[in-house]
Amino acid sequence: MILLWSTAMIPQARPYCDQFNTICEAPTIPQLLLLYFSLGLISIGAGGIRSPFMAFGVDQLDERNNSHSFFNWCYVTLMFSSLIGVTLIVYIQDNMGWKMGFGVPVMLMFLSAVSFFLASSFYIKLKPKASLLTGLAQVIVASFRNRHIELPSHATNEVYYIREGSMLQVPSEKLRFLNKACMIKNPQEDLTSKGTASNPWSLCTIDQVEDLKALIRVMPLCSAGIMLSVTVNQGSLMVIQAGTMDRHVTSNFEIPAASFSLFMMISVVVWIAFYDQIALPLASKIKGKPVRLGLKQRMGIGLLCSCASMVASAFVECTRRKIAIEEGFSNEPQAVVHMSALWVLLFYVLAGLSEGFNAIALIEFCYSNLPKTMSTIAANVNGLGGFTGNLVASLITSMVDNVTKKGGESWVSSNMNKGHYDYYYCLLAGLSMLNFVYFLVCCKAHGPCHGDNENEAENSGIGDHESIDDC
Repeated sequence: MILLWSTAMIPQARPYCDQFNTICEAPTIPQLLLLYFSLGLISIGAGGIRSPFMAFGVDQLDERNNSHSFFNWCYVTLMFSSLIGVTLIVYIQDNMGWKMGFGVPVMLMFLSAVSFFLASSFYIKLKPKASLLTGLAQVIVASFRNRHIELPSHATNEVYYIREGSMLQVPSEKLRFLNKACMIKNPQEDLTSKGTASNPWSLCTIDQVEDLKALIRVMPLCSAGIMLSVTVNQGSLMVIQAGTMDRHVTSNFEIPAASFSLFMMISVVVWIAFYDQIALPLASKIKGKPVRLGLKQRMGIGLLCSCASMVASAFVECTRRKIAIEEGFSNEPQAVVHMSALWVLLFYVLAGLSEGFNAIALIEFCYSNLPKTMSTIAANVNGLGGFTGNLVASLITSMVDNVTKKGGESWVSSNMNKGHYDYYYCLLAGLSMLNFVYFLVCCKAHGPCHGDNENEAENSGIGDHESIDDC
């Protein structure tokens, strides 16, 4: 942030611009390198902060089962900070200039870093024992190398390699072919004198095998969230759409088109606050015991909300396009039609609800169904889905453009009045519904979540909690 700030503070660090003619010189290579280097450091820093912070936060809790509210309010904090970024910080940049606009984030990051290190002695810090990704790779390689070995019909702890102190004595029967990775073929060759594996790429522990199995089991359900990210990413098109509509709330106040994304963040914050502070306590009071929606239920509701957001967007765009053509704006994509832009809020509110339902439930689902050693992966599954969703969204848009423009005007034409974005949104709604069916199939194949049945609930200490229906 300091380097980015320097591009505003040091005149030589940015291209010269004539403030009267609004003409700027082309940036030099050193100026571009400084800008790109600063953005690269910001990206690396953001990755270092965002990837472990949820898992690190849960480590501070007394019990892992208390993570439900933590994930909710952690997400609220992220949304609230985003609100500050796109409102207060943008206001400072617009009204006080880039020196102050970049200077304020520098001070905020400095205070954040200082407060983090001052409190460091109070944190619970678990030291990593080994590389998790290396362990998963070793299981894949070892199971492939041992693919010709026949598994015993009755598993015993004498056949498999057990990590010292492990509670697991035999591997599970699910994804049984991976059990070959932890099967001892010849104790004299496979084990050292200390009882450890002589070659970890040929023999793995039962714990390593079960870690990979757990990850494979949750991935199909997690992949259902990719389509949700695709629909949420249509917000950029909604900004263009809102720019061609009447954005006046009163005769003197007009909402900037780019500010409509705020309503998605607000809906997430409002829903989480309502769900955690009003809905759950009220339902628990009526039932006489703690109650909450099951994880799979929340994930499914989120997927349905994302589908509904596309249906609503198609309806709004169909109406807007019809009015634009009737008013003679077919060749004027920037013309403002006589239709309130508040109709676009249907998308933002539903998209916000889909995030509030699905994203947090997905993190909780992965965190409860993966071993604690994989908590960082569990906390970052949603981010990985968002990244993949961006790529899939770009791929779908390109395919739609290439196919539809052969018959004339593209559905996703730069001229929204000539294109058919309503058809495009209907296509995404259809894909979202197919994705929901895929999600139901994955739920059936996955079976009950960790802690669903009574025995698991008693063992985990959460038997006094009731999930509405099941996970």
